[in-house]
Amino acid sequence: MVKKSYSLRPSIGDQVFDTLNHLFMVLLCIVMLYPLLYVLFASISDANRFASHTGILLYPAGFSFKAYQAVFSNRYVMTGYVNTLTIVVSGVAVNLFLTMLGAFVLSRRDLYMRRPFMLMILMTMYFSGGIVPSYFNIRDLNLMDTIWALILPGAVNTTNLIILRTAFEAIPPSLEESAKIDGAGDFTVFWTITLPLSKAALAVMVLYYGVGHWNSWFNASIYLKTRAKYPLQLILREILVEDQVGTMMSAMDANEGFLNLKETIKYATVIVATLPILCIYPLIQKYFTKGVMIGAIKG
Repeated sequence: MVKKSYSLRPSIGDQVFDTLNHLFMVLLCIVMLYPLLYVLFASISDANRFASHTGILLYPAGFSFKAYQAVFSNRYVMTGYVNTLTIVVSGVAVNLFLTMLGAFVLSRRDLYMRRPFMLMILMTMYFSGGIVPSYFNIRDLNLMDTIWALILPGAVNTTNLIILRTAFEAIPPSLEESAKIDGAGDFTVFWTITLPLSKAALAVMVLYYGVGHWNSWFNASIYLKTRAKYPLQLILREILVEDQVGTMMSAMDANEGFLNLKETIKYATVIVATLPILCIYPLIQKYFTKGVMIGAIKG
């Protein structure tokens, strides 16, 4: 008998495909990364030199931190940071606690009227009362001008609830059955089996809810009246959209070029708003893909 030899060396077609695939991914990374680098370079550039610069910006035009000095000279920026961190920590805690409880209950296969409950929950994804009824609810519950007006109305997100429920359902039922044979109750199963085996999905929930609270400004603009309670995004929105840069310029050198410095200040505010999230994301990236795919594999 003639033995067939199989070569592990990739074919020319595979090599060409891999090369083109790598080139495409490098190009895609450049396209996605360059806007962030442009904003960073612009924020630390000299205002006058940046104003005269045209074309692609591959490095800072000069070097100056005056834009960041102007941003942080606004006393409400640091207050906004503290308020936002308070909202993010408190909001994620409430969101995660209620979402975990709801997902665990809905993942029980013997739950009475399970499908009608899910149908009612799904309805909230397509229909809502609107802004005016929501405002009246917050007002009548005496939540106006408090951080709870920004946390409680969105305490449970339907999409996140479904993703986490799917993750809980993916846990083998035999583990729960074995625990109940040993005398474990529902709370013990929830705390010692379900949560430890769903770390990837929980990390995704923390990211989704955390980013949502960090970027939120619209509800704060409606429900908060005291400026000292404004979150960071609402303060930065005033700088970017409402053009209140002039209120921060009193301590700056008039010869620096007011109009030029306004542009670099706007780029600095973008960095101030996005840097914390960019620093946190790599810490939970390894859980992110796995957690997101849970909802895509099993509905």
